[in-house]
This record gives sequence, structure tokens and C-alpha cells, in this order.
Amino acid sequence: MKKTLIYIIVAAVLVGLAAYKIIDNKNKQQSVVQEVAKQVDKINVNVVTASRSNIDTDYSANGTFIPKQEINQSADIAGRVVSVFVKEGSRVAAGQVLATIKRDAIEVDVAQAQNNLQNAIIDNQRYENAYKSGGVTKQQLDNSRLQLKNAQSALRAQGVRVNDTSVRAGISGTVNKKMVEPGAVVATGTSLFEIVNINTLKLSVLVDESQVGRIQLGQTVKINVNVLPDESFSGRITFIAPKSDASLNFPVEIEVPNQGNLKAGMYATAVFKTNHGAETQNLLTVPAAAFVNGVSSGQLFVVQNGTAKLITVKTGKVYGDKVEIISGLKVGAQVITSGQINLDNGSKINIVK
Repeated sequence: MKKTLIYIIVAAVLVGLAAYKIIDNKNKQQSVVQEVAKQVDKINVNVVTASRSNIDTDYSANGTFIPKQEINQSADIAGRVVSVFVKEGSRVAAGQVLATIKRDAIEVDVAQAQNNLQNAIIDNQRYENAYKSGGVTKQQLDNSRLQLKNAQSALRAQGVRVNDTSVRAGISGTVNKKMVEPGAVVATGTSLFEIVNINTLKLSVLVDESQVGRIQLGQTVKINVNVLPDESFSGRITFIAPKSDASLNFPVEIEVPNQGNLKAGMYATAVFKTNHGAETQNLLTVPAAAFVNGVSSGQLFVVQNGTAKLITVKTGKVYGDKVEIISGLKVGAQVITSGQINLDNGSKINIVK
């Protein structure tokens, strides 16, 4: 009986100890959870201090030179090429004969058209005289006149065919490619020569939407050519596209006089003066990455008493990865630059840097 009582007491003590241990562990676990919750409640962010700095307001855009004029001169008539008068690299003037196509058969047609015209002239004169004496009707005279006009048109058409046997340059420039040799048979529309005019080149560049409003037609632009670093060039804006491409960039063309050292296809940089000649401005800026849903939203998170406060600012121009702030933000404010996707207005934050 005593042993049983002892066993009961020991068991009760063990149960009590186990219960105490469980409760103690639970309390410790709750403390840990609460501490973690406190940390999780704060969102890690990076910040920068809004400040004024001297910003280079010149805008640069890269592109390649293209010829001001370029044409693939083709055959206007089918036939066998008799002669080719130019080679690659030849300078040609507009209207200059580059090649000739055999025209023996066409000359036979011209002779036939001349004979038909002569007969039509004689017949028409006979009808004119007969009509005066009443020998033919007005309808017969009209038919005679029509036959004469048709004969004249047919001769002119054969003259056009003869002229088409001479392949003439459509523009002045340099023969860049020659795709034909004497003896070749060509069809109408076959490309025979590629002619380019590089007396003036066009530099084709893409200008960002934030900058296109700051340039204008006729504006002089400095040009830096990669392969000619010691030489200076300038050009004039001749075209600004009225519509942007899919990336919100606007095609712009700048005409650059060629002194003989520039080639089509060369890589160059256009430097646009966008501040009336001044190279730098002292501006209040923040990183473009700080904006919520892009720069166009004008919304930023700033640090306020350990929380994130959402504000709206008025933005100016974009300079590389920096955005000008016109109003709505003070110098010295801490602006959140990362982690915004996890933030709401009033969220508690933990500043990493």
C-alpha cells in the first residue's frame, strides 16, 4: 500500500514537472515569435539624402552616318548590256550614262514608226483637202486626224524606248557597287549600280522623350566621331520625328558636311546643348530608381519618424539616372531608393544604408 502511494506521488511530481517545462517552453517560444514579429514588421530599405549638385545638362545620343542620298540604279528596259562605262568608286553626275543596252530591234521599230507617221501625214492631208470640196465626211476627217495623232504617239513611245537603252545616273555621287558586266542580259527593274552621295552625311540618332522637347530644327549640334577623336565636326538638325518608336524614343537626323574623311556607316555621338550654352546647372536631384511606378508618377517615399511617407513631387528633366526635382521635396530629406514595392504609406522601416 505504501509503495503504491509512493508511486502515485512520484508520478504526480513527474507530471507536474513536465507540465511546468511545457509551459516554460511555450512562453519562451512566444517571446521569440513576438521578437521576430517586431523585426518582420519593419521593412528593410535603402535611402539617399536629397541634395543639390552640378549636373551636366548636355544630352548625348549615339548613331551612325548614312548617305544623304542613296539609290539603286536599275534598268528601265529589258535586253543585253552592250557597254559599262563606270566602275566601283567612280564619281558620277546626275544624268550621266553608266551603261547601254542593245537597241538594234528597237531601232527597227523606230524606223517602222517613222514610216507609219509619214503615211499618216500624207493620208491626213488628202482628207483635209477632200473635206474642203465635200469629198469626205466630217467623221472620215476626224478618223484621219486620229490616225495621225496615234502615229505621232507611237513614234514618241519608240523614242522613249531608245532613250531607256542608256542607263543614266539618277543622282550625283559615287558608285558604291556595280552589279552588271557587258554581255549580261537584264530584265526591267534589275538593279545595276548602287550610287551614294556622301558630300553631306546624315547622322541618325534616337532622342529620349524627356529630351526631344528641348531640341529644335536648325539647331547646331556638336558631333564626336569615334575613329577620328582629334577632329571636330558639327551638323544641323534637319528632321525630328513627329512620332516615337515603341521605346518612346524619337528618330532625329543631323546633316553633317563631309570634308572627305567621313564615311557612311561610321559610329558617332551627337552632343545637344540643351541649356542655352551652359554646360552645368546646380539642381536638386534624386535617383530615377526612387520613384514609385516610374518617374512619370512623381511619387516618392521619404523617411519620417521611422516610417515611410508617400509624397508627390514636381519633376523636371531627366539626366541619365538622375531626375530634377522642381518642388515638393526639401534638401536633406531621406529618400527611399529600394524596397518601395513592399511599402505602404506609414509602413515601419529599417534603414540598411
